[in-house]
Amino acid sequence: MTALEFNHQLTRLEDNLIRYAYKLTSNRNSAEDLLQETYLRALTYRDQFEDATNLKAWAYTIMRNTFINQYRRNLLANMAFDGAQDFYMLHRLKDNSNMAPDSILFSKEIFFRISKLDEPLRIPFQMHLEGYKYQEIADVLNLKIGTVKSRIFFARKRLMEELSE
Repeated sequence: MTALEFNHQLTRLEDNLIRYAYKLTSNRNSAEDLLQETYLRALTYRDQFEDATNLKAWAYTIMRNTFINQYRRNLLANMAFDGAQDFYMLHRLKDNSNMAPDSILFSKEIFFRISKLDEPLRIPFQMHLEGYKYQEIADVLNLKIGTVKSRIFFARKRLMEELSE
């Protein structure tokens, strides 16, 4: 199959692909972005497509895998690894648009309580929430790594006590 035939057959699949993308994303703009990414990958890896196979299934597979990879990448981008022995994960609260009102109020309460912590506890804890590693915090604040870990631990402990009330 020539490049021109491949491009023509691929563009004929646009209606089917955009419906599938919308089904995956539930958002028109995200679906269009996913379609563009799928086209880009299909054109980039055109030489890996075998002529006697189903182009539609191949394009759907590319779209599905692209969506899954983007989903996983976004999921990891919205998490910060604590590094503690218990492998505790912290979800970052950036976008409040999909949160329930009571969750928004609770997250505001948490951030309010964090802001009221004493500065020696608050600064390392906020840096830790922003994704800094213990060693990076220690270097920036000119502290020992054990001091940083204990301050973050005590900040967590104090927050849990205050929020349990």
